[in-house]
Amino acid sequence: MFSTHDAPVLVVGGAGKSARRVASRLDSLGVPVRAVSRTTAIPFDWSDPSTWDAALDGITAAYLSYAPDLAFPGAADQIADLARRLADHRIERVVLLSGRGEAGARAAELSLLDAVPTARVVSCSFFVQNFTEGVFAYDVQAGELAIPVPTDVPEPFVDLEDVADVAVAALRDDTYAGEVLELTGPEAMTFGEACASVGAALGHPVSLRAISVEEFVASVVAAGEPAEVAYGLAELFAEVLDGRNVATTDTIARVLGRPSTSMSAAAQRDVAQLAH
Repeated sequence: MFSTHDAPVLVVGGAGKSARRVASRLDSLGVPVRAVSRTTAIPFDWSDPSTWDAALDGITAAYLSYAPDLAFPGAADQIADLARRLADHRIERVVLLSGRGEAGARAAELSLLDAVPTARVVSCSFFVQNFTEGVFAYDVQAGELAIPVPTDVPEPFVDLEDVADVAVAALRDDTYAGEVLELTGPEAMTFGEACASVGAALGHPVSLRAISVEEFVASVVAAGEPAEVAYGLAELFAEVLDGRNVATTDTIARVLGRPSTSMSAAAQRDVAQLAH
């Protein structure tokens, strides 16, 4: 367990969706937090290893959220490099946010656990919050989500509030040292069903339109994002939305002692919060 007198916990990802939730929970527990990103006073840039040692100096534990995604080329190598730095700094309590069923993410997980055997991994299904505050949110608000996904493959979308609770529990409890914790929501649903669930929370219909990779890349680039990010996301969809991740897990209930949050409950809560 941490105490309020411990050295800071490094939270990589700054104000990102998961990192800010983890930082907020640690802060409420009285645990000092060093939240870092490329623009913080002590910067941390995944693409610039010269920034890493200053961020690691004097910390007692770390939460790692990689951007854009661990499935992207080069991510596993960067995690391996950082893992060696963590080992050199004798930092043993580490939680890595990872993606369930992703080959690249699994390579990153193994690299971390090889260098820091006491690290923990939270391996997650797609987030509910992608629809309410993330990459899909603008289109969802407009009433139609157009992405290159199969219409008939379900996914057990997981609530980031649950993910953050598990991540903090894993950081604080050595029971989870060396574990890969697979996190899902309580039921699997298709992207179309997920859109309908969020639409019910928003109070207007939201539909799914399956589009080609080329159409998706063009729309992402038009929105100002790099083409390589768009292609990477499309490849990720194709890789993991093949039925491999349909099954749910009881990990959230096992760690937290309560059920995981449903898509509809999470969407209703998020929409209500965004309205205030």
